[in-house]
Amino acid sequence: HGKESNIKGESGLKKYWELFITFAKMGVMTFGGGMAMLPILQREIMENKGWVTEDELTDYFAIGQCTPGIIAVNTATFIGHKYKGVLGGILATLGVVFPSLIIITIIAAFLKNFAEYPVVAHALAGINAAVVALIAVSVFKLGKSTLKGKIAPWIFVGVLLLAQGGGALSDALALTGVAASIVSTITSPAVLVVLSGVLGWFLFYPRKEGKGGEKA
Repeated sequence: HGKESNIKGESGLKKYWELFITFAKMGVMTFGGGMAMLPILQREIMENKGWVTEDELTDYFAIGQCTPGIIAVNTATFIGHKYKGVLGGILATLGVVFPSLIIITIIAAFLKNFAEYPVVAHALAGINAAVVALIAVSVFKLGKSTLKGKIAPWIFVGVLLLAQGGGALSDALALTGVAASIVSTITSPAVLVVLSGVLGWFLFYPRKEGKGGEKA
């Protein structure tokens, strides 16, 4: 029994270590913000590890978008918690921020105006182009599995137009002050996600049938 307990303990530690290292690797490879992490999450966490399903990953990203904090960190916390509880969430969060903390600290300590170096600027331009392409591929994959039925595609189109056209609408109508602030708030990602959630609940939630077969 003692040996079995030791084996289980070592196996548990390996899983925690694997969780931390996996998210640390993603932290190193993520350029361009939280959305750039999506294709890496799909490959490493969903396809290779099988820690989450595609639907769960979509849900975590949506929740991470409308909760306070950085979307990459929030999503890592949700996935880690789902896989190995509270400690898993903490380790996944530490893993994803650890590489950035070390790299930025080194850059800040030894190099000034790092992004202004021509070599760095050109390299970042190439990296950013690749990130956009990878995000587009991930969005296409998620869209095929998520935008089902007649209503979901319309919600997608509506949110896309509001998110993209909010600033243009303010400029076109020459809005200022309170009016511009209202438009900016309504078209913010967090508000759009919450509104879409409410709309989805209202449209998709099955209503109970009352007497005579009518839906309540």
